[in-house]
Amino acid sequence: MVGPIQTAGPGRISGQTEARRAQNPQESGFGAVFQQELERAQTRQVAFSKHALSRAEERGIEVTPTLLEKLGDSVERAQAKGATNILALDQSLAFIVNVPNGRVITALSEAEMKDSIFTNIDGAVFL
Repeated sequence: MVGPIQTAGPGRISGQTEARRAQNPQESGFGAVFQQELERAQTRQVAFSKHALSRAEERGIEVTPTLLEKLGDSVERAQAKGATNILALDQSLAFIVNVPNGRVITALSEAEMKDSIFTNIDGAVFL
């Protein structure tokens, strides 16, 4: 003879799944995944490629938190307009940034900007 059939009503979870969630509270469904993605998006910063870091060092460009904040803001503005590769510049510095990856590709000082031609960009943002 088969025992009674139990149904899982709204909010009811099988014992096995409940135990797994108790062990790992990070796996609590859509809400937790959504929250993790929101936190990741809010803390997203611009990263420098190895090439860009070496160029910045060679050219005496100091990578400060203020500069990173400005570059992050530039990436957000460019992303809102659909740009994929931008030239982010101010009076004395220029950066080529890949917007989808939030990665600085190269860095230029004022001296290098004078004779440079920037190709393969689809936007420019002033810092």
